[in-house]
Amino acid sequence: MHDWLVDNPEIRAIRVAAADLNGVARGKRMPVRFADKVTRDGTRFPMSVLNLDIWGEDIEDSPLVMESGDRDGVLRPTERGFVPMPWLNTPTGLLPIWMYHEDGRPFMGDPRHALADVQRRFADRGLTPVVAVELEFFLIDDAGARLRVPPSPRSGKRRMAGEILSMRTLDAFDDFFTELYDACEAMDIPADTAISESGLGQFEINLVHQPDALKAADDAWLFKMLVKGLARKHGFAASFMAKPYPDYAGNGLHMHFSVLDAEGRNIFDDGTEAGSDVLRHAIQGCLAAMPGSMLVFAPHANSYARLVPGAHAPTGIAWAYENRTAAIRVPSGPAQARRIEHRLAGGDVNPYLSVAAVLGAALSGIEDAQDPPAPITGNAYAQDLPQVPGTWEEAIAAFETSPDIARIFDAELIRNMLMTKRQELRDMAELSAEEQVEIYLDTV
Repeated sequence: MHDWLVDNPEIRAIRVAAADLNGVARGKRMPVRFADKVTRDGTRFPMSVLNLDIWGEDIEDSPLVMESGDRDGVLRPTERGFVPMPWLNTPTGLLPIWMYHEDGRPFMGDPRHALADVQRRFADRGLTPVVAVELEFFLIDDAGARLRVPPSPRSGKRRMAGEILSMRTLDAFDDFFTELYDACEAMDIPADTAISESGLGQFEINLVHQPDALKAADDAWLFKMLVKGLARKHGFAASFMAKPYPDYAGNGLHMHFSVLDAEGRNIFDDGTEAGSDVLRHAIQGCLAAMPGSMLVFAPHANSYARLVPGAHAPTGIAWAYENRTAAIRVPSGPAQARRIEHRLAGGDVNPYLSVAAVLGAALSGIEDAQDPPAPITGNAYAQDLPQVPGTWEEAIAAFETSPDIARIFDAELIRNMLMTKRQELRDMAELSAEEQVEIYLDTV
């Protein structure tokens, strides 16, 4: 970590930051001369900081606040080390951190530790998940009373339509995307293909597969921070909120994964298009956990506006081969690349919790070795399928009582998540849809 600062002598300030339960970066700014101290000793802030609501307020009656004296946790650097923050004018290094107790135990209310625990359980079985995510986001002009597509920096015109795979739309914001890719390279975020999507000013960028689930989630968390920061530098907003425009498709965060054994073989591959028995067991684990996991995949009031039939977001609990209307899709392609695509999460998720929920469910399925129902064919929206929870209230209740969730997440994280979402549910009910959009647009 010290070497990075030596190699980048222009750095004048540093940030240290961890992800709270909503995926919001919480941390501190400090002069660069204190970098050695923070890399050596870490830093401290209250454990309750990783359990704030979407407004950044304490959770009422949380045992992390008054009951415990709002005690500190110790935050130590992750293995990521420093990365630049190219959207700031001041040359700055960001040091991702995660939280521990004073005695060195991981604080299991930290979402990154939740994913690390799932990854460890795979490793204990000699298995390695290989993970990639696809992130959708909108570029938005939010300067006026209503949200609009930013004018093209090239033509000055606004294209008031969704343009799927439009080269013209990509070209209109070429300077932004060129700077974005350069920044991803500097931050070691493996950004791959960019496309325009079906929403107004909507785009998707794929991050390549990583044989390290923590690295993949780090990449997604940092990517969301980067895109939002860089968009503001260019004079508009970028948002990963689930549904900024009621009449257009929302943002998803699709996750692809396979699993390697100790010899590096893909255990989902049996040499056929169908895939192995283990593939189907993992699918069943994911299907079984969907109702309880919905609060992770759709964590906000606005999340449920995305989950409507026919809007490119799954609502039925089903799987299929090469079918994007299903919640679980098994893509076609070479047998050695056989994998699962989990399509339920919105772009507004905490990547650490979302990846942990998917992988934890898949591991439960592998352990239980139960087969799923038959794969569907055709339009999933037109079929009589069991449905995911359709409201925030239903998702909170399912998360609380789900035995699948209890297998994946520590009891402390489950408790903190429930308290957070119940407080947000209560307070968000007092706001109009426009006021909710204002809160979510930059935050999630």
